[in-house]
Parts: sequence; C-alpha cells; structure tokens
Amino acid sequence: MNLKLLFPIFLLFISCSSNFNNENLSIFKYNESSGIYTLDPAFSKDQATVNIANQIFNGLVQLDNHQNVIPSIAKRWEVSENNLNYKFYLRNDVFFHDHILFKNGLGRRVVADDFVYSLNRLKDTKLVSPGAWVLSNVDTFSALNDSVLLIKIKKPFPGFLSLLAMKYCSVVPKEIVQGGNFHNHPIGTGPFKFQLWVNGVKLILRKNNNYFELYNGNKLPFLDAISITFIKDKQSAFLQFLQGNLDYLSGIDASYKDELLTNSGSLNTKYASKINLLSSAYLNTEYLGFLMNEDTLPIEIRKAINYGFDRANMIKYLRNNIGTPAINGIIPPGIPSYNSNVTGYDYDLDKAISLINNSKFNKSKTITLSTTSSYLDLCEYIQSSMKDIGLNIKIDVNPPSTHRQLVATSKLSFFRGSWIADYPDAENYLSLFYSENFTPRGPNYTHFKNTKYDSLYRSALSEKNDSIRHSIYNEMDEIIIKNSVIVPLYYDRVLCFLQKNIKGFKVNSLNLLELKTVSKNK
Repeated sequence: MNLKLLFPIFLLFISCSSNFNNENLSIFKYNESSGIYTLDPAFSKDQATVNIANQIFNGLVQLDNHQNVIPSIAKRWEVSENNLNYKFYLRNDVFFHDHILFKNGLGRRVVADDFVYSLNRLKDTKLVSPGAWVLSNVDTFSALNDSVLLIKIKKPFPGFLSLLAMKYCSVVPKEIVQGGNFHNHPIGTGPFKFQLWVNGVKLILRKNNNYFELYNGNKLPFLDAISITFIKDKQSAFLQFLQGNLDYLSGIDASYKDELLTNSGSLNTKYASKINLLSSAYLNTEYLGFLMNEDTLPIEIRKAINYGFDRANMIKYLRNNIGTPAINGIIPPGIPSYNSNVTGYDYDLDKAISLINNSKFNKSKTITLSTTSSYLDLCEYIQSSMKDIGLNIKIDVNPPSTHRQLVATSKLSFFRGSWIADYPDAENYLSLFYSENFTPRGPNYTHFKNTKYDSLYRSALSEKNDSIRHSIYNEMDEIIIKNSVIVPLYYDRVLCFLQKNIKGFKVNSLNLLELKTVSKNK
C-alpha cells in the first residue's frame, strides 16, 4: 500500500470530524518498527504497545519523570497502618472518550465501579492477560461509592502503588469492552483517542478535547494528533526521519548508528543544527535467556557462554559505547537495590574453555540462538566469540512480533530478550524467575524454578524494611547468576532523536513515550 497516498486520507478523517484546518494541524509522527497486535491495555506487555496505551488510557496513578508515584484519575489515596488497605479518592471530571454505546454518544464519567470491573477483568483467567501477575497479591476490589475505591491486598508490598501505574491497570468501560472488537477500537480516558488503525500500516490518534489534566494551568494535550507508522526496516525509518517525515526516533540501530553517533556516543556534529539528542539512564537489561526444561543446555555450557565473550568490546564497537556491560546480574544500575558486589560474568576465555572441556557436551552439536534483525549484530558477535571456545551457534532471525510470541509460548530454547522496568523496584526484574509466574500466567519466560528463590521472593514481598528487602533481592540475583539462567549482555541507555521543532519532550528511565505535554512548532 502506498503510504504517500494513504496519509491524506487519514488527515481527512481527522479534519472531517474535528473542523480542523489541515494546514494548521499539529501532528506528532513516529514509527514503530516492531509493530503491534492489540490496543487493549490488558495486553500491553511490550514497549510498543505500552507507549500507545499510554496515550489512550489512564489508571489510578502514574509515574513522573523521576519515577515517583503521582495522582492520575485518583486525586489522592490513603494507606492503612498495616499497609493492606488502599483507599483511592477519584476525580469527578474524568470521562471516557465519546462512543455510540454511551448515552447520546458522549463520553461517560468514570466511577469507582469502572475500576472494579477493569481490575477484575485483568485478573480473570479467561482473559489470559500477561499482566494478571500484577494483581496476584490483591484480595478484593470494592467501590464504596462512585468516587471511592477500596483495594485490599493479601500481604504488604512497598511497590504496590507503582504496580498500579502500569498500563495493565488502566480503566476501561465495561459496555464497550463487552460490545466487541475493543482490542481494535479502544475507548479510554487518555489525552488522545483512537481514530483509525490499518494493521501494519498506520495508526491515528486524535486529541481528546475533554482531557482532565492541566500543565502549568494549560489544558492538555497540546498536539492535535499522533500518526504512527509501522515501517519494519529501521534504515528506511531512519531516512524518513532525516527527511523530516518523522518527528522522533528512539534508540539506535546498527544500520545508522555510525551515521548519527561518534565513537564515544555523542551526536555527530553534522546533525547538531538539524536534530536534538536526549539521553538518560534506562532501566532496561538486555540478555540472552535459556528455557530451563529437560532439554536445556548443561550448566557448564551456559556458564561457558557467559564467560566466552567480551561485553566491553561488544558495547564499544557495536553500540558506540551506549550502555554498560552487564557483569553484575539482571538488576540494572538506577534501581535502588542495584549492587555492584553481585558477581556476574566477566570475559574469561580460559575458564570458558575449561568448563566446556570438563563437561560431557557434544561440541559438534549446533546451538540455536533466536533473535530479531535489530539485534543480529550482537548475536553474530557472540556467535563469532563462541567459535573461539569451540561452540557452534546458529542464529535464527524472526520478525519482532513472531519472536515475542515464540518466547511467550516457551517455544525457544535459547533466545534474545530484554526487560524494561514497569516500575522502579528490583522485584520487577526478579519476578521473571518466580515459578508462579510461568508463562502465560506471568513473565517467567525461562521457566526457571528454584525452591529457595521462590521462598526469598515471597519474603521480599512482605518485607517493609528497604535495606533488608534489598539484601534479599541481591541474594536472589546471585541465584540467577549461579544457575546461569540468562546471559546478561548490557544495561541500556535511553536515546531519543527529535526534530528541532519538537518542544516539551522529556526522557525518562523507563523510556515511556509521554506526549501529552509535547508541542510542535511550525
């Protein structure tokens, strides 16, 4: 389909229903190469879907740019002395987007019962939401009246409010969800509302003129619309950005990293007058994961792979020093319980070879590593390094959506993965290895199971003392390292490239795309 011919059609959809002058429209344009398969926030398990859900939906609370919990639909809350009861007082000026199923086709006001429905829906085993684990510690939800919601949890958990800030916990209207096709035509309360989605081609979101939040006394959002394309080839998307057809580019790809960045990771001087580069620490750990079933690689081989490549050189030559070698575990710097004393794997060629020689592993056997094209260079680097220690690695490349599905359904024995924190607590990372979180119930894609680990995980959830809880987290991280469940690669950084006329854009350590306060100059 010809995008140049298609785009004016989308503008027509916007202008016909909004009385906008197309020439004066302020449209933020970006590309999502990994694609999306749903607009239902209950399935917002990857960065692409989370970023879109963040424009359409709201929850009780949200995180600011420093990852502090702040009000959203709940204007305030109270926590009982035993830290088990959370009472939320809702705003009375929040409305769902207009829809024909509402009275007079206008948006309905959000009440506490909407949250009871939305959160119970998330927990419903029939829905099979990958975010159901977020509410595993919840006992009950109840609406005391239209404006007061009471949530009772089973055990105290210091990060509970942060969990509620995840897009999984967005409020959705029962009558629209049950009306059918919600995942394709969502109705939320967010700063932007759904307009049109041509799967794999374009997604259009329009300004919600009834949005409840203000910024410095001004009504949000500032943009008229958001236009999202789904160009799979990142080099093509990069060229679209350079031509000014995209306003925003996130991250760095091998196909254009040397064009945009110097060897030290700074913006190439020839682009300094054309685009802006924003960067910050990123709560994202990139890793390789092993499926821990009866066919998993022997622990000696898993450890040999960990020791057998130079992470520092990998970051230096393949990522222009964007990121930090992951030699301490799954928990990245920036999380309060990060501890550099957790001993991971550094480059040790002799130890890697010794582990292989002392194992019974047949070195002629081919090990298949599954990845996507975006990480092919990293996997090829590891493949080459493994040859030096006598291991034969075959790389299997799949489209991002296919790769995610195969990982989520435990179909890959050795795969590239990443975990971006949903909330700033190490539990978010360590939940990946809790046995009760086996996919599809939760994010334990490796199917790791360890009795001591599970016991420590449960203890950490109920520990009120931060220093004790952090110590438990460190012990759990060491168990993951000791068992070589994963191969930590690097701790990432957020990189955002923006056109000069984009104002008010702020980066954050979750790399959450926040557009409600962004404006675009002509």
